[in-house]
Amino acid sequence: MKLRLLLLALVAACSTDTVLEVQDPDVINPEQITTPGGAEALRRGALSRFVNATSGGESFFLLGGLLADEFRSGDTFNERNEADRRNVQTSNANVRAAFRFAYRARISAQQTIEALRAFELEPWKIAEMYVVMAYIENMLAEDACSGIPLSDAKGTAVVYGAPQATAQVFEVALAHADSALREVTGVGADVERVRHAAAVLRARILLNLDRPADAAAAAASVPTDFAWNNEHSTTTFANGVWSLNNSAGRWILSNGEGPNTIDFATAGDPRVPACRGIGGVTTGAEALPDCATGVALRAFDASARTIPFFVQLVWPTRESPVAVISGLEARLIEAEGALRANDVATFLAIHNALRARVSGLAPLSDPGAQAARVTLHFRERAFWLFGRGYRLGDMRRLVRQYDRPVSAVFPTGSWFKGGDFGGDVSLPIPQAEENNPEFPAGQACLSREA
Repeated sequence: MKLRLLLLALVAACSTDTVLEVQDPDVINPEQITTPGGAEALRRGALSRFVNATSGGESFFLLGGLLADEFRSGDTFNERNEADRRNVQTSNANVRAAFRFAYRARISAQQTIEALRAFELEPWKIAEMYVVMAYIENMLAEDACSGIPLSDAKGTAVVYGAPQATAQVFEVALAHADSALREVTGVGADVERVRHAAAVLRARILLNLDRPADAAAAAASVPTDFAWNNEHSTTTFANGVWSLNNSAGRWILSNGEGPNTIDFATAGDPRVPACRGIGGVTTGAEALPDCATGVALRAFDASARTIPFFVQLVWPTRESPVAVISGLEARLIEAEGALRANDVATFLAIHNALRARVSGLAPLSDPGAQAARVTLHFRERAFWLFGRGYRLGDMRRLVRQYDRPVSAVFPTGSWFKGGDFGGDVSLPIPQAEENNPEFPAGQACLSREA
């Protein structure tokens, strides 16, 4: 009886207006960002969205690699099959999600800059957000077709962006990388981290703008051991490649698709270690070790089991970090600058200094002709930078800057699940962008050229 009376008293004391109100610590309300702590929370949120837009989700890293030659579709989903077959529709839900993640990261960084300035917080934090913005813009320009809209936010209002040509988006990214370098003043580990990241990113953008000498100069000050790592965990974002290849078997490490692409899985290159899953098909896979228990051992889609199932071991766990910007990339940019300047000795010296850091890699020799050197350089880039969102942009540069036919760069011929490869060299602007009043309905792209 006493317990019943106590319960009745507690119920009577509850307000029906407040009993269902719950404090959610993961949600930052507008009034909560008007403090230095709130600005810092925005910064951390922007970095989290950056991870989701790059190595922590089914992002341009994966979709670009699927459209290129890093991965093959081991899945039944049309969205992944479209990308693998180079025939991506504007209604593709996975591409739409990748764009959404990228735009969210970019706008979050933009809003964070405003909040950090309001409280005069450390300049390197502002520079870090400019790095995020520049990285996302460059990634969009590398992987998406020409006609990318860059909308902005002013307070709670959306400022819609009109379609921009690829070169224009690279210029926007370059301006933000320059802003990062202007903002990052002082000394300290974080200052150096952001300064090096901005320098490498600036060099990457300059290379995309076909300014190899300027790119090499921009990268020169960055130490080879530098790395901007995205971290992954069981409580935040899992490593995206591990999730879809190692864990779920919905993506297959590629062993080449047609005569012109890279044999990542069976090249025996220590920069992209691999293992072989079970199944009836073993051709080309005999030299690889069997995958360990706990790894996906066959493709999710039964129709994908007509080819060997390969698993990458660059990132063998859910928690494996990914270096999205690195000093290694800086050296590769310098090597390309030397290649374009016909300085073969420096070109080879840079590559061989990098190869000497990895057991099992023999020195390169000069293949003799400039076209062969270009092929060698981009093959080296493919192994060094595997799975980090570079490959599709590099293949497009081979077409755009080195005058190679699309058919000599991209997967061609018969697609392994039936039919032939399409002609896409980039990801389309998703149909959802038609909600943008500045984006013409039905346009999709200004151009689908590389």
